[in-house]
Amino acid sequence: MIKSIYFILFLLGNIYGQTFHIARIQYSGGGDWYCDPSSLPNLLSYLKQNTPMSAHNDETRIKLTDDNANQFPYLYLTGHGNINLNENEIIALRSILLNGAFLHVDDNYGLDKSFRREIKKVFPNKNLIELPKEHEIFKSYFNFPEGLPKIHEHDNKPPQAFGLFENNRMMLLYTYESDLGDGWEDANVHNDPWPIRENALRMGVNIIYYALSQ
Repeated sequence: MIKSIYFILFLLGNIYGQTFHIARIQYSGGGDWYCDPSSLPNLLSYLKQNTPMSAHNDETRIKLTDDNANQFPYLYLTGHGNINLNENEIIALRSILLNGAFLHVDDNYGLDKSFRREIKKVFPNKNLIELPKEHEIFKSYFNFPEGLPKIHEHDNKPPQAFGLFENNRMMLLYTYESDLGDGWEDANVHNDPWPIRENALRMGVNIIYYALSQ
């Protein structure tokens, strides 16, 4: 059942003048928050071409302390290195997520340790919960019967998806050992074959649809 007013407005975007935006989070600490520059535009293009949703052509870049940071229902964070959130950013992210926004964190290899440390500062009393392959996010638009797809090999670990919840609502999805963002990149960046790239793009669509319709 569609419950989110965001989702309804985006599906009727051409009528109401609303388009879906992805807001990439700029963070400090030395990590390359800006990596995979072609990934989000490609995902947004695939979303427009393969679903009824109206989407903006390019990502929006924000800092958590920007005045307009709480206006984006869908946030994205990625990178290879260290994340460091100051106290104001911690407070802002907590408020943004508790007030209805959704954050997709995609480990681009090397983000895991610092992300887990920082998210504990944001929600000390919450734990990341691994999602089973039967979870609704894996069938919200396209069907992934085996769960999160594996896009790139790093440490020969299986891909895992973790959720952070407030009551029954998933506020945050953390994708680990999958590297969806690399799969969204232009074909000549990693030379991935189309079936792998399409799996990544389809999973990205699933995440968006689930986030806006849960």
